[in-house]
Amino acid sequence: MTLPKGFTLRPATLADAETIQKQRDALFTDTGSDPGRVQAASAPGRGWLRGALERGIYFGVLIEAEGQVVAGAGVIWQDLPPSPRNLAPVRAYILNVYVAPSQRGQGLAQHLLRVLLAECASRGLEQVSLHASDAGKPTYIKLGFVPTNEMRLIFSGAGP
Repeated sequence: MTLPKGFTLRPATLADAETIQKQRDALFTDTGSDPGRVQAASAPGRGWLRGALERGIYFGVLIEAEGQVVAGAGVIWQDLPPSPRNLAPVRAYILNVYVAPSQRGQGLAQHLLRVLLAECASRGLEQVSLHASDAGKPTYIKLGFVPTNEMRLIFSGAGP
């Protein structure tokens, strides 16, 4: 897992909550979410990220170039009951996979995902899930992710 020259990887810290939320906002905007809903979710999202980073239920990694964060991804450790498909009481949910438009096409998202998957494996997890944008699907499939039968119900007024 070698990054292209000029890039460095580091773990996200509590001080990165603002940066991670800005990436989330850009990700949602890029994938067609209503800008008003993105803005409404931004401040509560920052608060959630701070709390999740403090409690250790969110693990994030960031890639920097010339001292600026240009890509990031994270994983939430979910406490769920064991099942026949997954005996571990913790599952991983990957989110916030984002690469700045000027840095895309260099394999940064794949590098971030490999780091997160290695962390999941080191914790003995049996299952990792995520929601994929159309742009991200080829990367996830290349890493072994497969579509599932998950369904969703959206209450009226909640938006996409």
